[in-house]
Amino acid sequence: MNGRMNNSLGSIVIDNNVIATYAGSVAVECFGIVGMASTNVKDGLVRLLRKKEDLARGISVYFDDNKISLDFHVIVAYGVSIRTIAANLVDSVKYKLESFTGMKVDKINIFVEGVRVID
Repeated sequence: MNGRMNNSLGSIVIDNNVIATYAGSVAVECFGIVGMASTNVKDGLVRLLRKKEDLARGISVYFDDNKISLDFHVIVAYGVSIRTIAANLVDSVKYKLESFTGMKVDKINIFVEGVRVID
């Protein structure tokens, strides 16, 4: 399902992939986020995604009554508080996504899929 907003001139429809890509680009700018994670359900493997084309693959977007919910699968930096990383990610994504789309962000779920040492 896509995000839809109606106004006096018509409708605005935002594709899930647009929101996922934008949210992914905001997420990788957050301190402590190494990258997005793609999970291979078949093998149970987690893979680090660093390319711009892969930013949306670690994110699931859901719409409910013109509210956005997001699931992030991330890999975090070793030695940084996961609570701090999560709070920073939620605050940044919520603010920037609401400004970008004009829609309300209802829920952001963060799944930490791995930890990496940063050089």
